[in-house]
Amino acid sequence: MVPTLKTIHVTETYLPDIQKYQQYVERIFETKIVTNNGVLVCELQERLEKYLGVKHVLVVSNGTAALQIAYKLLDLKGEVITTPFSFVATTSSLVWEGLKPIFADIDPLSFNMDAKNIEKLITENTSAIVPVHVFGNACEVETIEEIANRHQLKVIYDAAHAFNVNYKGKSVLKYGDLSILSFHATKLFHTIEGGALIIDDDEQYLQAKKMINFGIDADAYGGSIEALGINAKMNEFQAAMGLCILDDIDTIEKERKLVYEYYKENLQDHLQLQKYNSNAEMNYSYFPVLFDSEESLLKVASQLNVENIFPRRYFYPSLDLLPYLEKSKTQPVSDDISKRVLCLPLYYGLEQKIQKKIVDIILNTLKELHPSKKVLDK
Repeated sequence: MVPTLKTIHVTETYLPDIQKYQQYVERIFETKIVTNNGVLVCELQERLEKYLGVKHVLVVSNGTAALQIAYKLLDLKGEVITTPFSFVATTSSLVWEGLKPIFADIDPLSFNMDAKNIEKLITENTSAIVPVHVFGNACEVETIEEIANRHQLKVIYDAAHAFNVNYKGKSVLKYGDLSILSFHATKLFHTIEGGALIIDDDEQYLQAKKMINFGIDADAYGGSIEALGINAKMNEFQAAMGLCILDDIDTIEKERKLVYEYYKENLQDHLQLQKYNSNAEMNYSYFPVLFDSEESLLKVASQLNVENIFPRRYFYPSLDLLPYLEKSKTQPVSDDISKRVLCLPLYYGLEQKIQKKIVDIILNTLKELHPSKKVLDK
């Protein structure tokens, strides 16, 4: 019998020591409180505020809900300038809330929204800018802030990938009117499903607490309903996972850095890599590589698939091409990058022998595709 090859996906969910998780679960069973701002949710929020160096962390059921709450909290209307190169939730959440996404094309090196493209898109109907720290790469936050201030616009950062990223010595999450995080199982830090709003303003924080709980003021006697809200609360079992992961987060990030650096050392002379913001730190969430053509990408991906290795086309297609949007001016850079970018497997526990195999397949395939070019094995 031929042994089955282990499937290598673009990521693998980090699971903590099961005994540690069990200890948190036992606390849940002792209190018999499984949701509604339980003890573990409160503990997780407090620990995250301290770890990330931010004022208020409000955890929610998922990152998409965090975006939707953010739009409601800041009372966005009309048009919102955003990036076409992101996970679909950045755009779909806007449309779901009755907002019109206006796309600002991206920088071909950083893959982030190019700040130079923002100002020409601002109209009397523009209410906000929603940039994304793509793959954890910090945006041009100071330039975006200047533009927003000049035109009196709100800024909400989709920081789904930017957990524990600092810019000039402080959390990048402190920029803009607020930021959101995703705690999905694929992320560096996760709560199985989940997300958070990072809020600096005290009044906004109190309002958001009501909004994620049907508009109920849980601190008032009897829980009076004071505003419009939905159900976006995180439950205690999610929070238990988050507390376990937070205990291990430094170890997780340290090992992911080693995986990242191996890829970089062996591929940087052969493929274009994302250019990171020189004023920011990295969290090693992703390793995107850019091929010379979509044909090269598809050939490499096919060769990896044969070996049961499945990288991911983050992000394809460019979001301005989504079928439920009105046809508008295309975003040529985003469209081009989305066809040529591939994220390689990167996660805690990825063995270096598997990485070597991935690198060898990529380099050998590139050599076959471009025999006149010199491709060196390292």
